[in-house]
Amino acid sequence: MSRVYVFADESGNFDFSRKPGASRYFSVGTVVQRDDGPGRLAADLNQLRHDLAWQGIGLDGAFHATEDTQQVRDAVFKTLAVHPLRVDVTLVEKSKAIPRIRDTDVTFFKYAWFYHFRALAPHIIDVGDELMVVASEIGTKKRRAAFRAAVEDVVRQCIDFRVPHRIAFRPCMSDPSLQAADYCLWAVTRYWERADDRSRLLVDHQVASQYDLFETGVHHYY
Repeated sequence: MSRVYVFADESGNFDFSRKPGASRYFSVGTVVQRDDGPGRLAADLNQLRHDLAWQGIGLDGAFHATEDTQQVRDAVFKTLAVHPLRVDVTLVEKSKAIPRIRDTDVTFFKYAWFYHFRALAPHIIDVGDELMVVASEIGTKKRRAAFRAAVEDVVRQCIDFRVPHRIAFRPCMSDPSLQAADYCLWAVTRYWERADDRSRLLVDHQVASQYDLFETGVHHYY
């Protein structure tokens, strides 16, 4: 029996338009670890912070791929590379989403989460395992309850009822494994959004899937 940890993050925004700043995709990414994996990763990332500080590279906050310098990113990816992480990313091209699945942000969020987790669960969980899903908090305080309820409902739908499970929601800055999920998702989505594969190549050996949900779709709604 294993305790399976799924650390999840999202990328993209809920701006369904062609305006500057609107992402092409909304993506759900997960990093899967087992047993003492999160503790070992946390220790290594914490040591990396000390090593970077000794080199005169201070960090004001947590590791965050979009904000960190390339020097810091390279060091983080090097640290992540030696850990047995399973990375999966589901991308939803927003312009191909029919209006009824994006009538609210929560509806669209749950749609992306459902198709991601439904595909992932059979590959990582067996009866006899325990499941811990840790999701990065998203949205304003007022809306977080709706996003949390969406994740909880998706997980219940997608796993065997005999699998004990817990779901937690934390700020990304509070959990090193969520920061790892942020980094891995950033690396993959940067390729899909900008055709920049420099960082994706660094995690390529850990990426089990990167799936464009609407790949075969041809109709764009905006």
